[in-house]
Amino acid sequence: MKSLATLLLALPLPLQATTVESWALPAPPGSAQPNLSVAPDGDLLLSWIERREGGGHRLMFDRHDATEGWLGARPIAEGGDWFVNWADFPALQALDDGSVWAHALVKNGEATYAYDVRLHASFDGGRSWAPQGVVHDDGTPTEHGFATLWPQPGGGLGIAWLDGRHTGGGGHHGHAGAMTLRAARYEKAGKQAEHELDASTCDCCQTDSAVAGDAVLLAYRDRGEREIRDIAVARYADGAWTTPVKVHDDQWMMPACPVNGPAIAARGGQAWVAWYTAPGGTPSVRIARSDDAGHSFGRMRELARGDAPQGRVDIAADAAGVWVSWVEEHAGAQSLWLARFDHGLQAEQWRGKVADIAGRGRATGFPRLQLRDGAAWLAWTEVVDGRPGLRGAVATP
Repeated sequence: MKSLATLLLALPLPLQATTVESWALPAPPGSAQPNLSVAPDGDLLLSWIERREGGGHRLMFDRHDATEGWLGARPIAEGGDWFVNWADFPALQALDDGSVWAHALVKNGEATYAYDVRLHASFDGGRSWAPQGVVHDDGTPTEHGFATLWPQPGGGLGIAWLDGRHTGGGGHHGHAGAMTLRAARYEKAGKQAEHELDASTCDCCQTDSAVAGDAVLLAYRDRGEREIRDIAVARYADGAWTTPVKVHDDQWMMPACPVNGPAIAARGGQAWVAWYTAPGGTPSVRIARSDDAGHSFGRMRELARGDAPQGRVDIAADAAGVWVSWVEEHAGAQSLWLARFDHGLQAEQWRGKVADIAGRGRATGFPRLQLRDGAAWLAWTEVVDGRPGLRGAVATP
C-alpha cells in the first residue's frame, strides 16, 4: 500500500497566486520593436525603434533600476536607410566589463530583403555609442538578420545571425541557395572570429541564445530534407561549435518560413527551449528541457494546442522556476499569455492572460520577457488607430 506522503506527492499542485500589473515604459507613441535584456548589475535594458521627424528611424534604449525606475532614454544609432520589420528587430546586450552592444539593420541593395547587420558599442555604460561595422564580410546585397547577442564566456560579445550570402538576393522564396547560420565573437578591438554553423536554415525565424555554465547555446529553426522545419540548438564550448542537435522530432513539413523562431534560457547546467510548431496543420506551443547543458533535450511538454496559439514565444529562468510567454488569437483578438513551471517542467505553477493586445496581425510583433527579483517583466507592441506604441506588464508571484 502506498503511503499518504506518496499519494500526496502524486496529486497535482495547486496553482500559485500571481499578480499582473501594468509597467509604464519610456518609449514615446509611435515606437515599436521592443527588446529586453538584463544587465550584469540587475538593471533591465529596454530597446525600441522610433521614427525620426522628417524620415528615418532611431534606435533608443533605457535602463530600469529596481529602486529608481527608468534612468533616462538615450539614442544608440539612427539612419534614413534602415530595414525596419515586425519580426526582425534589434537586440541589446550589456557585458561584465561595462560595455553595452546593440545591432541595427541597414539596407544594402534594392531588393526588399537586402540588408546588413551592423553592430554598435558603448564603452561608457551606454552614454555614448560608436559603430563597429557590418558583422559579416561577404558584401552581397542579400538578407542578413534575425541576430542574437550574448556575453561570451571568458570575455567579449558573441553574435549570431541568419546569413543569405548564398541565396542570390531573391527574397524568401526561389533562392539560388539556402539561408545559413553564422556566428562571430567581438572584443573592443573588433571581430575576432566568424564561423558558419549550419548550411541550411529557415529563412526568417528568430534566433536566440543563452549561456549555460561555460557553454553558449544557440537556438534556431532548422531547414532539413523534405522541408522539415524543426528546432535545433548549436553549442559552443572549449573554443569550438559542435554539430547542432534537434530539440524535438516534430517533423513539421513546412514549404515556407513560418516567421516564428524559438526562445532559449539556461541556468547552470540546465537549459529550456520554447517554440511554435504545427505538424499536421495544428498549431502548438511546446517546451523541452536539457539537463546536460544543451548536449541533448528530454521529452517535450505541450503548453497550448489548437487554432488559437500563434507562437511568438519567449522564455526565461531563475532560481524559482521557468517562465514562458506566447501569443494567442481568439475571435479575431490577440492576447498575451504567461505560464510558470518548476525547473523539471513537471508542475505548472501558474498560467494566465497578461493582456489583450490592441491590434492584430504582424504589426503587434513579438512580446519580450525577462526576469528580475522573482518577477516576470514583459514588453510588447500594440496598435491603436493604426499607430504603434509600447506596453509593459510585470507578473509577481
